[in-house]
Amino acid sequence: MEYTYLGRTGLRVSRLCLGTVNFGRYVSEEDTLPVLSQALQAGINFFDTANSYNEGLTETIIGNWLAQDKSRRNQIVLATKVYSQTGEGPNDGRLSAYHIRRACEDSLRRLQTDHIDLYQMHHVDRRTPWDEIWQAMEQLVREGKISYVGSSNFAAWHIAQAQGIAVQRNSLGLVSEQSLYNLRSRKIELEVLPCCRELGLAVIPYSPMGGGLLCGVLDNPTTGRRGRESLRQTIETHRTQLQAYEELCASIGQPPANVALAWVLNNPDITTPIIGPRTVEQLEQNLSVLELKLDADILARLDEIWTGPGGEAPEAYAW
Repeated sequence: MEYTYLGRTGLRVSRLCLGTVNFGRYVSEEDTLPVLSQALQAGINFFDTANSYNEGLTETIIGNWLAQDKSRRNQIVLATKVYSQTGEGPNDGRLSAYHIRRACEDSLRRLQTDHIDLYQMHHVDRRTPWDEIWQAMEQLVREGKISYVGSSNFAAWHIAQAQGIAVQRNSLGLVSEQSLYNLRSRKIELEVLPCCRELGLAVIPYSPMGGGLLCGVLDNPTTGRRGRESLRQTIETHRTQLQAYEELCASIGQPPANVALAWVLNNPDITTPIIGPRTVEQLEQNLSVLELKLDADILARLDEIWTGPGGEAPEAYAW
């Protein structure tokens, strides 16, 4: 396993992060536990979840796995998130200090641990003042309940705004941003990636395989999760690109899913993409991508098929 630093921090994380959104929804607890164990055995030390995944069930499953062997907790970097509505009350969501405190306590209970290594804001809260948010996060750090703070689904200016106020408070501030990023969805190349590079934030892409779209959907697009109506419509919209993409993957003898993940890993601005295997076999396939290096010709061809925004702002749209 390869390891890298989480942004400007001294914390080292695996080059693949185990995403857990499928656990408790598409994968039972019984089938989840072997995937978690195999990931740890393979050297993946970065596990990502959220308090909103499957109404807290995913955190509970991870907590049960950690409880089976107490030594596991100190072998992993455990990340979860706060923002989403977790109840029917008016303060059961978003990023008020009131909700952050309660949500953190609930996550700790479900995860059966006394601390969260990376506590991520799942979405920007345009209503709550940054001073209130940072006061709550700083208090959790002082209490030893969290170690680092990250963001997710933030625009570049949100990151810069949050970081500027953190600096005023003599706080470490954000250390990571988790964003949607894959061959099909490249908008963060405009401003988010340059912002994170400049401010020293790790970039943790989710959905590196495009929600299954980049996994070879043309062969058998109507069974299992691929049978979702929304995915079928997307396939038809992008059929020409998908045909060119899958033909390119076949020409180099690689499954489309591997090429999609390797492309994300190839970007030097990317710290660790999130993988979402539902079985040990899928996990093993994801791990094999660490050995896959795409040459310049293949990267150029992928750019032709899945065109990005044209580079970084403002040059991408101005001069």
